[in-house]
Amino acid sequence: MFLRGLAAFSVLAVGVKDLVFGRPCSAQTGAPGYPLPDEPVEATLKRLFGNRTFQSGDDKIKLDLPLIAEDGGNVAVIIESSLPVSGAPQVSHIYIISDKNRRPMLAKFSFTPDSGRAFIATSIRLATSTDVRAVVEMSNGALYSVSKAVRVTISGCDLPPQS
Repeated sequence: MFLRGLAAFSVLAVGVKDLVFGRPCSAQTGAPGYPLPDEPVEATLKRLFGNRTFQSGDDKIKLDLPLIAEDGGNVAVIIESSLPVSGAPQVSHIYIISDKNRRPMLAKFSFTPDSGRAFIATSIRLATSTDVRAVVEMSNGALYSVSKAVRVTISGCDLPPQS
């Protein structure tokens, strides 16, 4: 009983110390690799991929989305790539990016040779009518991208106030 009380007091003392003396909050300073609130899509692409160029993935990536999403809160998406997930070079990651969401990067999927193939079936949230991109990043740094326009009738996200 005494040890439990001592442990609870220690946790409380550390919490009070941080509250009274303050603690720097790195999330608000835009730590490297983390998105800022309301980050524009150009900043997201720069943060994720630097200055690397995107190659057309029209013949390598199949992006399946509805043309019209009646509910932006649940939009089905299927991404399939004919690029290899084993050997060199291989698919390392697939990103789903929405141009007009407050946080454009919606998802990042990582692949290994055990994955078998580069295939994703999931659902995403869209704030408004937008282009959705699928970006495939290869192990050698090459980037392939495809995009598709989706018309959203009911927003699936909170939108910032319009001016």
